[in-house]
Amino acid sequence: MRVLVLYSHPVETSYGAALHAQVVESLKKAGHDVDDCDLYAENFQPVLTRQERIGYHDYPENTAPVADYVERLRKAEALVIVSPVWNFGFPAMLKGYFDRVWLPGVSFALEDGKLSPTLRHITKLAAVFTYGATPMRAFLAGNPPKKIVKRVLRAQIKLGAPVSFMAHYDMNNCTDRTRADFLAKVKAEMEAF
Repeated sequence: MRVLVLYSHPVETSYGAALHAQVVESLKKAGHDVDDCDLYAENFQPVLTRQERIGYHDYPENTAPVADYVERLRKAEALVIVSPVWNFGFPAMLKGYFDRVWLPGVSFALEDGKLSPTLRHITKLAAVFTYGATPMRAFLAGNPPKKIVKRVLRAQIKLGAPVSFMAHYDMNNCTDRTRADFLAKVKAEMEAF
């Protein structure tokens, strides 16, 4: 299975980088064809320009500025997102990826005001996130990243596709043990993906 891994963290020595490396290694060990999309390493430009916004609905012209990323998404059979959660949302780099790549004609069709998902070829979805907040603080804030994965993205891929959400909460108070345990959980989940 071709798996697109979206990774969004700027620090190569971070725990997020260790999670990313584990995800890629475990998916490959499981026999998957991994397309490792490290947004920072690829110098992805997350800002939707004024011109892109003006032509946002003009498919297929809207895909020209991000054609390579659109092609990679279209080839994916599964998607794994590895990212920190900052201020209860995606980092600008990851948010910009969704804004610029998941366009009309790519992730959805819009006809007569009706939206139809067009990523039904993606048959599995997983998210591996780190939060500074505790689970309770995330819950009280509504946990937008979890809802985006479990509701919004789930609705855009194959109906009934399995969706896995893994989060290491309270990174501000984590220990070597909590990080090792979560890394082991991610390893097992990705090897069974």
